Amino acid sequence: MKFLESLSTFAGKYFAVWVIAIAVIAFLIPEPFLGFGSYITILLGIVMFGMGLTLKPVDFKIVLMRPMPVIIGVAAQFIIMPLVAFTIAYLLKLPPELAAGLVLLGCVPGGTASNVMVYLAKGNLALSVAMTSLSTLLAPVMTPLLLLLLAGQWLPVDPVSMFMSIVQVIIIPIALGLIVQKVLPKAVEKSVTVVPLISVLAILIIVSAVTAANAANVVSAGFIVFVAVFLHNGFGLLLGYLTAKAMGLNENDRRAISIEVGMQNSGLGVALATAHFSPLAALPSVWGAIWHNISGPILATIWSKKPADQEQTDALPAAEKVPAKAKLQKY
Repeated sequence: MKFLESLSTFAGKYFAVWVIAIAVIAFLIPEPFLGFGSYITILLGIVMFGMGLTLKPVDFKIVLMRPMPVIIGVAAQFIIMPLVAFTIAYLLKLPPELAAGLVLLGCVPGGTASNVMVYLAKGNLALSVAMTSLSTLLAPVMTPLLLLLLAGQWLPVDPVSMFMSIVQVIIIPIALGLIVQKVLPKAVEKSVTVVPLISVLAILIIVSAVTAANAANVVSAGFIVFVAVFLHNGFGLLLGYLTAKAMGLNENDRRAISIEVGMQNSGLGVALATAHFSPLAALPSVWGAIWHNISGPILATIWSKKPADQEQTDALPAAEKVPAKAKLQKY
């Protein structure tokens, strides 16, 4: 078990490297990975099940104790990223499938990897975890609705079908994870450190499958899609930070909201694009899975060298400080 724990930590630490490596391999030798395409939804469900195994009531405590930062952050998540994606797709004149795929990437909730980045950036980890959890639970309603409003001009959107897909790949697996955690707490406690390894492997298989399916498209549209994802992520990080600052939040909260807004659940974007649009529409989310896990560590490293405002941390009860810090063990 200790070996698996060490392997899990190693896999999570160098996640961006593995994503880039598997994407390159799948691009150069696509045939072995094409068969994985039919398992994308199942694999994402496994990742969400792992999230359910690690969620605790304390994750939502901050929503009750200090709701305003969470409300501001989640609102920014579902306003900034979809609108920025729509604007970039329009200005770059992306083809319909790529435009819809970029907007889809902007409409999905925050990714769990953002929690690690916030911790490393010395931001408010409790706020980050609460935002990830709440935005994920709101996704079945918010993602189809926003996509219908912003991407319907490029591709037909079936919000009811997409709602059911998100419930199947997110809500049900998370609920099952919570149930298993409740029924078998000791078994979950012993095995939870291996969850990051399973999640990393699942996401790597997803990336390899979509990259292999888009091997020809990467050559023709890869650069413009990367530029779009680069701008989308950059504006998300910047505007998330500025929004938190404009609302009078302290530096700890600004860093958490910036990273939470800028880093999306790319795996969900890939699964939804593949199921409801086309493999080409999944390309922005594939690039997102790669770039978000490069820009996030870069920003976290920069911020880790700058002292954050301690007002937020000092004001929290001691009971809340410890669980927040311990959250790093989840990912």
